[in-house]
Amino acid sequence: MTMTFLKSSAGIKSLLRALRSRNYRLFVAGQSVSLVGTWMQQVAMSWLVYRITGSAFLLGVVGFTSQFPTFLLAPFAGVLADRWNRRRLLIATQALAMVQAALLAGAVFSGIIQVWHIIVLSLLLGVVNAFDIPIRQSFVVEMVSHREDLGNAIALNSSMVNAARLIGPTIAGLLVASFGEGVCFLLNSASYLAVLLALAAMRLEPAPHRLAQHRHVFHELREGFSYAFGFAPIRSILLLIALVSLTGMPYAVLVPVFAKEVLHGDVNTYGFLMTASGCGAFVGTIYLASRKSVLGLGKLIVISAVLFASGIAGFAVSNILPLSLAFLVVAGFGAMTLVASSNTILQTILEEDKRGRVMSFFTMAFMGMAPFGSFGAGTMAGVIGLRGTLLIGAACCLVGAVIFARYLPQIRQMVRPIYQRMGIIREVAQGTETPAEQPPLADAPE
Repeated sequence: MTMTFLKSSAGIKSLLRALRSRNYRLFVAGQSVSLVGTWMQQVAMSWLVYRITGSAFLLGVVGFTSQFPTFLLAPFAGVLADRWNRRRLLIATQALAMVQAALLAGAVFSGIIQVWHIIVLSLLLGVVNAFDIPIRQSFVVEMVSHREDLGNAIALNSSMVNAARLIGPTIAGLLVASFGEGVCFLLNSASYLAVLLALAAMRLEPAPHRLAQHRHVFHELREGFSYAFGFAPIRSILLLIALVSLTGMPYAVLVPVFAKEVLHGDVNTYGFLMTASGCGAFVGTIYLASRKSVLGLGKLIVISAVLFASGIAGFAVSNILPLSLAFLVVAGFGAMTLVASSNTILQTILEEDKRGRVMSFFTMAFMGMAPFGSFGAGTMAGVIGLRGTLLIGAACCLVGAVIFARYLPQIRQMVRPIYQRMGIIREVAQGTETPAEQPPLADAPE
């Protein structure tokens, strides 16, 4: 029994190994609180729009306005992340997001809320997030003291998002049913205090590799673009993420409509559906956090994309609540393992002085393409129906997975020398294997 306990303790310690970095512990503590509020607001906002308009199209419009700025502004945020102090930039973006949630709460409590108010405030939040997300992604490496913990930190960060995704929608469903949407917005505004305090309490070393500020911003953008899209592994990952975000991820915009019109439920049904997706995503991040190496993540990207497409297709054709919940668990697992695995590979192989710009392109692919998908999904749902819209999106994701799998061997060959130099393939790096004993390509890093 003692040995079992020791093994269990060692497993938990390995799962949480990135938390040995003090700054990252502070970040986790603050974000864990703030993200619950973020998911509460997202669920409450979607329900509020559908309650006052009854329009799937306007749900798509709100989704579009909250994410479209990322497509335009994220690359400039990447340049700022490579130039300026990332902690100060994050403090500014988090404070602005807190103000946005407070304004939304005030409009609801005063009784003046209209759909155009929601669209304008969603646009404001979209601008804030366009800067916040790539800066936060590139800031992770500064918070983690041990570079070998970077992959674990990215997985734990995704775990936080999805733990909040489990808790937030359920709380939001209960609060909206009991007190209305305004309470969710107010609590989200207050939750930003936790992350602001965490950022203020960090002790950081001066960051290396800051760009010279005299260069023109468009020169730096062009340099980052040439680097990211001139290297096939980075380009392939970015294109796959962009395709999935455009065609598959917008399923979330239509979940409120499925909850009410297909499953004949209410806001609690919507909360359960979002929680189911969060359950699958949370399981996926726990699995990724338990991995001790980036080896094999390329194959996992393909598997995850297939699982995501299958889950969305199953949800599209289901009209039974337990079955719909099960399919969303699969979709949530696939989506999160796909995105987090892609993030981990990118963060591992990119050059340090271009980290902010590459992560801005990742944010552009992941978040920036989603508004076009949200708008398109809302429009298509009114033309060909809910089920047809999701089935087309699932088919596109499946095609993307097949194409990525086809080029995976070439991607592995290009990334392998990078991992050898970094010592990730320790046996090869240390010269303890002969060429004949080296791992086969199927087990090589992606």
